[in-house]
Amino acid sequence: MKKQFLVAPGPTPVPELARLAMAESLLHHRGPEFKAIFAEVRDLLKWVFQTENEVLSLTCSGTGAFEAGMVNFTKRADTIIAIGGGKFGERWSSVGNAYGMNVVDIETPWGKQVDVNQLESALKRHPDAAMVTVSISETSTGVLHPLAEIAELTRNHGRAFARGRRHHRGRGASHADGRAWDRCARLRLAEGVFDTPGLAFLAASERAWARYKEGDHPRYYFDLERERKNHLKDQTAFTPAISLIVGLRVVLRMMKDEGLENVFARHAKLAQATRSAVQAIGLGVFAEVPANSVTAVSVPEGISAPKLVSYMRNDGVTIAGGQDQLKDSTIRIGHLGYFDPSDIAVALASLERALHAQGQAVTFGAAIGAMQRSLLGVST
Repeated sequence: MKKQFLVAPGPTPVPELARLAMAESLLHHRGPEFKAIFAEVRDLLKWVFQTENEVLSLTCSGTGAFEAGMVNFTKRADTIIAIGGGKFGERWSSVGNAYGMNVVDIETPWGKQVDVNQLESALKRHPDAAMVTVSISETSTGVLHPLAEIAELTRNHGRAFARGRRHHRGRGASHADGRAWDRCARLRLAEGVFDTPGLAFLAASERAWARYKEGDHPRYYFDLERERKNHLKDQTAFTPAISLIVGLRVVLRMMKDEGLENVFARHAKLAQATRSAVQAIGLGVFAEVPANSVTAVSVPEGISAPKLVSYMRNDGVTIAGGQDQLKDSTIRIGHLGYFDPSDIAVALASLERALHAQGQAVTFGAAIGAMQRSLLGVST
């Protein structure tokens, strides 16, 4: 029986301490013990998101938070500007279309950052646009979009700015002080914080909450004002994912012990080491401006990306394949969450074997050597 390693962009490994906590006897969600746990989780989430505003914990995937943000902070007749460039950026557009809204798509080539000039032009053409949406760290392509520039444009035009982060990517991947965006109607989403899938988090500024009062979409389970009122009483509006919140408290405590700046630095080092490693064995980094959450890897012509994923899975290492038009040409290695260099080294060794199995010339150990040099900051 082979030992299994999960090195995907999502889901990601869950620390053993969190898994043990989630295995404990179930609590009642209206009892004092859960309220105390949830109160601590609320405070720690504000710390992670770097905001003084309430961070809502929703029992759903990140897509549920996308939808909740859309229906709570817009009106049916509103125009939204959706920045594409990947599977999840384009999902914002799909949610808007599902609700019959006027969606203006900014089509961005996969692998490229959005052209902020295109965004500025769209804002000028649609001065009544209610919201700009973007997946800042785009999991499907590994791209990091220019957060500061996008936020500045939306603030200058007085628009709501919804930025999503999917699959454990967001908080901890890069530094972005949430308080810096309080002057715009800000909406931030994340799915998971190194925890088991099933929780999504949403933070909104007071200006965004002012928009809630104008909304006319139907909402029930995803009525965020009802959820916020319950959060302020250390409760949730409906039955929460109790065990996941128990595990989340453990993970957030671990992050607090590590320190947020150290979390950022760890992910930056792992990301750069992974990029250096795959390039050392003749592969490419797909993203023009890569994020520190996931590395999308371009495989050489004649190499099947799905076969690489399959070989590695049989080898005990689970990574992710490319999505949609990238299915046959890219693979994705995750390094956001409960990862250290040993996890990445295992994945790289398996990747070398998988390439060799398809006839690719490989100098075994070259990827790990490049990773080590990157981590140590040495050239030879």
